[in-house]
Amino acid sequence: MNQYQIRDYLKKGTFEQCLKDDLQFVIIMSFEEWQQYGELFHYSLEFDWDPTKIHHTKAESNYDAITGTFSIPNRENITGPDNRFAFVMDHRGIVFVDDTGKALQYAKGLRHNKKWHLPSLERFFYDFLVAVIADDYNLLMSYERELEDIEKKLLDNHVINLKRVNEIRSDMRDLRDHYEQLIDMCEELEENEIEIFAEENLRFFHMYSNKVNRLYDSAAAVREYTVQIRELYQSQLDVKQNHIMSILTIVTTIFMPLTLIAGWYGMNFKYMPELESPYGYPVVIIVSVLIIIGSLIYCKIKKWL
Repeated sequence: MNQYQIRDYLKKGTFEQCLKDDLQFVIIMSFEEWQQYGELFHYSLEFDWDPTKIHHTKAESNYDAITGTFSIPNRENITGPDNRFAFVMDHRGIVFVDDTGKALQYAKGLRHNKKWHLPSLERFFYDFLVAVIADDYNLLMSYERELEDIEKKLLDNHVINLKRVNEIRSDMRDLRDHYEQLIDMCEELEENEIEIFAEENLRFFHMYSNKVNRLYDSAAAVREYTVQIRELYQSQLDVKQNHIMSILTIVTTIFMPLTLIAGWYGMNFKYMPELESPYGYPVVIIVSVLIIIGSLIYCKIKKWL
């Protein structure tokens, strides 16, 4: 278990200090510890979380506290398992119930990197939420640059990894869902239904919603980029297939009269004068060659080749 008091920075404290002092607190404990110590917080409702049933990022206003869960995609493997933990918050402070270590990682980062002029629970939670999306802008830009490289290779007629484009598309879908859930959470917090937040501090949740909205739009743009690349790939594939079909059509057209000649003289009627002529064979060869040359010249003039 890790306990902090919200001063001008997160100050390490004891469990007893957090419960007895007037300062707002941040406590991070495991699910097992919550089952053991949860009743000491004297919430009017009992909260029994099952970590295996956490699937979304959300917040809910209850009688005297706000409860919620986080389901945060792993930025190293977005389609893989999420980091999932829960929280409960009232005017006294916030308790994170987490077995993944993610909440503690964010809290330690804030403790070492943040100092507040006007400390408050709302300001802490805002910075905690910002830590959740801290590197997402750079992540989205890296996806966009990767897609630009793929598009350039495609335009240069190089072989591309279409599977990677599909993977990026799936990642953007998961990130958009995550951002949408964060926006819903902030709207619930900004509503301040049970009035545990100071009115002047609600602006933090509004600011955060704006940040996440911009990330949502960027993720949607990257996902649209993947669709455009897939369409470009398909159009180039269609062009190649059409070119092959054009060549096959031209070859067929050129050899149709030759097929007619071969069929004509393959009948071997007794009174075909050309069969007895000593010049019949070379004449047929010359005519066939002239037909091929004439057909190629005609196709070249018409720009079919």
